[in-house]
Amino acid sequence: MGNILDQFSLKGKVAWITGASYGLGLAYAVAYHEAGAKIVFNDIKQELVDRGMEEYKKRGIDAYGAVCDVTKEEDVKAFVADVKAKVGSIDILVNNAGIIKRIPMHEMSVNDWNAVINVDLTGPFICSKAVLPDMIEKGSGKIINACSMMSEFGRETVSAYAAAKGGLKMLTRNICSEYGQYNIQCNAIGPGYIATPQTAPLRTKGEDGSMNPFDRFIRSKTPAQRWGRTEDLMGLAVFLASPASDFINGQVVYIDGGISAYIGQDPGNLDVSKFKDEVEDQPDVIVKD
Repeated sequence: MGNILDQFSLKGKVAWITGASYGLGLAYAVAYHEAGAKIVFNDIKQELVDRGMEEYKKRGIDAYGAVCDVTKEEDVKAFVADVKAKVGSIDILVNNAGIIKRIPMHEMSVNDWNAVINVDLTGPFICSKAVLPDMIEKGSGKIINACSMMSEFGRETVSAYAAAKGGLKMLTRNICSEYGQYNIQCNAIGPGYIATPQTAPLRTKGEDGSMNPFDRFIRSKTPAQRWGRTEDLMGLAVFLASPASDFINGQVVYIDGGISAYIGQDPGNLDVSKFKDEVEDQPDVIVKD
């Protein structure tokens, strides 16, 4: 069996994280690099790829990045073939790329609906389809999907996003069902509300020192009574990509401080005196809830 920590090693593995020029995708990539993996990423525009390459270089990561639209099958096929020739066949795929459009359903156009479904659900189908043949041939592989709390819950103005993330949960289960026989595991990460510079305005205090109403609401719904941090997600990302999770398949793991298990409390009963400022010293990442 060897050292238990060896089961969490990604040494020699090629990890492709879609849309990882910034945000949580970048955080996952940093974690995979630290665990020993070679990092591959794509984004939809060259300027985003360039931005990502700068961030990786700052961290001493020799990543391979290129423009690729995850909604275009021929682009994805070409990207995967290029990665195989230049870096190696893909062992780990993280379907991280995603968008959200906050529009009341009765006002949402079919074009806006399709845009969200195409990126958030069809994109993971296309990318997974592209890497599966090599994974089948090798007899191993890890696919990790970016689900959401909206994979379980509804909320105003996010009908397309919730539909896509609910569908992605079921795609996760179906990939498990269809390809588990080849030692391929497909699981998903469902982040809760994450404290980042981009969500900082939701946690800023009023001039009188009062809490932002949304900040109070989220804390009242979360047993941990805090927002998540980027590092809260990195351990699970490595675990689901490593041999340590070889008998875990078709699961969505929510990292939400317990919010999905809790009915919540009266926001007015929160003891706000214990809350510290969680805006500073957060990495430049974005979470799309």
